[in-house]
Amino acid sequence: MSLRKRQRSASSSRLSSLSSPASPPRPVAASASSPPLSFPGADLLLRLHLDPSSADDADVKPDPAAFLDLHVSSASLLRSRYFAALLSDRWCPDPSSSPAGRLSLAVPAAPSCARPFHAHVEVVRLLHTLDFAGAIRSPADALDILPVALQLLFDACVEACIRFLEAVPWSEEEEARVLDLAPLLPGDEAADLLARVSLPPAAAAGEAAARSPSEAMLHGLIHSAIHGHPVPAATKAFVAMLLKDYPSRDCVHKVLDEAFLSRLDTVKELLGKYASPDFRIAVDSDEREAIQKLNLHSAVLNVKHLLWLIERMVDMRVADNAVKLWSEQVALAADLQKLLNDADMWRNMAPGLPMLVTRCTLRLAHSVMIGETLVPRQVRMKLVKSWLPVLNVCRDIAQPMHSGYKSSNCQELEETFLKIISTLSVPDAQELLQQCLGFSTRNVDDCQHLVTAFKTWFRRASRDPQGPQGGED
Repeated sequence: MSLRKRQRSASSSRLSSLSSPASPPRPVAASASSPPLSFPGADLLLRLHLDPSSADDADVKPDPAAFLDLHVSSASLLRSRYFAALLSDRWCPDPSSSPAGRLSLAVPAAPSCARPFHAHVEVVRLLHTLDFAGAIRSPADALDILPVALQLLFDACVEACIRFLEAVPWSEEEEARVLDLAPLLPGDEAADLLARVSLPPAAAAGEAAARSPSEAMLHGLIHSAIHGHPVPAATKAFVAMLLKDYPSRDCVHKVLDEAFLSRLDTVKELLGKYASPDFRIAVDSDEREAIQKLNLHSAVLNVKHLLWLIERMVDMRVADNAVKLWSEQVALAADLQKLLNDADMWRNMAPGLPMLVTRCTLRLAHSVMIGETLVPRQVRMKLVKSWLPVLNVCRDIAQPMHSGYKSSNCQELEETFLKIISTLSVPDAQELLQQCLGFSTRNVDDCQHLVTAFKTWFRRASRDPQGPQGGED
């Protein structure tokens, strides 16, 4: 009776040698002339022979005369359920194919393997010695032995291989071999091992209802990058690299959208509390000031998080939903205008807020302007319309403060908005350009971007209608 399971090529790892009579020498080659190997208490001949029908390459056939004889103890072989069945009274071999006192075991042929019988000899040795610790010293050892132990139903050896593999790290090639063997492994014993290479079924069902394991991991990485790590800059850079290299853009898109929406809702809530008249009436002035200071400080922190998320989304070209959401924040823009018009409040409690908000808007608007993020015309119009009033307030703040950095951000956003306006229909552009007259508060030489925008609009508006024209029937 023979086995037809496929055996992987034996590794080059060192296994304990066999010496005669207690431990016979390790075979280097096998042929009809190879001397038999003998184990203590031997009362049976076990012949290992290559199975020609198992060769992967039809043009390369193993030598049918290649075999290896092992003198083995039938009592030791009983530790294998396969051999126990062969040696039981219930099994009657064909005397012509397997003479009395002899068993035959087919070994899958592997043309590239220099020692085709090596793993089988090691498993037979373990049937006699049970020295698993001596034989399994690396993942390669366990992965060579495990397929044979599974074929021979040698449960103790299977358990020892699984226990070793579960406890040690693997190379990528070794992990691939584990995955090949996974369907053959006993579920209970291999549960911890298989949990390393895939999500357990119960957990997978739970994750499917919410988010995939990969999404959950990316979500956790983003949360760690944003919150609480002692070296946030280094952590953010590392997480940004992981996000950029992750193979599924859709998965990254979804996770970044969720994080962006969460931070945006937090900012809206915090600034909404500042602008709420109910809040101003409900508490006394000292308590209100303390709470407002805490809220505005949290708002600045969360806008910083928003800016980092926006930069990741733009860099990966997945900012379309973020642009749409940002364009719809009319209420948030109104709350910001209320805050920025209260100069004493924001300068004392949130001095960096105008610059951060401007940078968030600029980053999204610039990605739209240069075509990194493609959104419909209505979204482009709403983006400018919603945030143009905030830009006007920020520009008015930056000019008296003589801050080159803040002024340059405002001027760059002005130019970006004007270029986006140039992508709109003539009527839409007319509406928005009239709200950009504040860009001319500097001398004419410094507002050429506004001059160019108006010249472009007048040139287009003075043209005859283009395209198909309706006519009378």
